Amino acid sequence: MSKPNILFFFADDQRFDTIGALGNNEINTPNLDRLVENGTTYTHASIMGGTSGAICMPSRAMLMTSRTLFHLDRQGQDVPADHTMLGEVLQSAGYATFGTGKWHNGCSAYARSFSQGDRVFFGGMSDHYKVPLNPFDPEGTYPEDQIYFEEKRHSSDLFSSAACEFLDCYDSDDPFFLYLSFTAPHDPRDTHPKYHNMYDASSLSVPENFLERHPFNHGDFEVRDEKLVPWPRTPGIVQEHLAAYYAMITHLDAQVGEVLDVLKRNGKAENTIIIFAGDNGLAVGQHGLFGKQNMYEHSVRVPLIFSGPGIPAGEQRDAFAYLIDIYPTLIELLGLECPSSVEGTSLLDSFSDPDLLVRDAFLYAYKDFQRSARDRRMKLIEYNADGGRNTQLFDLEKDPWETRNLVGEEKHSEDIRRLRVQLDRWHTEFDDPTEPWWNG
Repeated sequence: MSKPNILFFFADDQRFDTIGALGNNEINTPNLDRLVENGTTYTHASIMGGTSGAICMPSRAMLMTSRTLFHLDRQGQDVPADHTMLGEVLQSAGYATFGTGKWHNGCSAYARSFSQGDRVFFGGMSDHYKVPLNPFDPEGTYPEDQIYFEEKRHSSDLFSSAACEFLDCYDSDDPFFLYLSFTAPHDPRDTHPKYHNMYDASSLSVPENFLERHPFNHGDFEVRDEKLVPWPRTPGIVQEHLAAYYAMITHLDAQVGEVLDVLKRNGKAENTIIIFAGDNGLAVGQHGLFGKQNMYEHSVRVPLIFSGPGIPAGEQRDAFAYLIDIYPTLIELLGLECPSSVEGTSLLDSFSDPDLLVRDAFLYAYKDFQRSARDRRMKLIEYNADGGRNTQLFDLEKDPWETRNLVGEEKHSEDIRRLRVQLDRWHTEFDDPTEPWWNG
């Protein structure tokens, strides 16, 4: 059998707990549920954080290069030539590479990654019914006078249609890599009335960690995401935004289903590795926040599902997986050589070994004023915002909603010390340029 095809769905701002089959009984996601049932889900997949308020920019650069956060070019605006991109490796192995949807890492990096494409959106966000689109440019220049709009079509429909058209027209014996990058469920939270009508805001649960305001200055209350709704937050506002958020995810789910149906109809489903992931989470009212510019679980954890040949069906793993691990996992699955610029860890062995932890701790950073480390149970978050020091410690086993700060309890002093040692790894291993403040 020839090398397997790769179909990669990437969502924008979709939180880890927004899939029905993974325990959310208030959301409708039949197609993502099907992927969960047919594949292996990483329930503790995570981003590394961000050096920009637009968390998706470094997140997507890390995905496509498998470089750690402080080893990117700035915040990920572009990708240096010596950071070998996933699409480049696949092209060298004989893959046709097709991209559609959101791309936040520069035209030149896109040109290196894809040999084909359609409906390319360069940017971070847009009106979902007026997305500035680019036709595929084999020269990679993407002049502004070529931008066009397909008004009255939602972004998720536009990008899934491009993917379906590619699959329907693809008649080569060479394997393909199809990258479909949604700009949903990123705000503005707008989609077809059909999907909005599925959700009654008043019936949705208010998160257990809802707060009217965050308890202290976390450093970025003026970022755009936090200005979407006024303070104090109210349960009703949170429910309204959750209903719209869920509606966008259900619409996205339907488009995933459209693509999967075309893949099956064309006889390619059995030899295709399918991946679904998200670029970051989102608060939507938790901890008094609405954005992703924080270190809480709702913002750093993301969905990650692998399905296809060689991947166990209907299984879950609680290994600590970063998005940077997807690239080397695919490379090892395909039997290819991993470039020296790759810094992630292959998850392949964890497919067959449910007990493999991959790593013992997660490290997170946001700009120069938030740092966090967590192990299998405890999580430390350190803040240095406008000269104000704050520390939080949570027992995630007993308190998964991160509501009880254990700082000040003597029995947890060793947990704080241990996790601060982990924070020091940002400097020794990952070249964090920020002067550490947490040990002062």
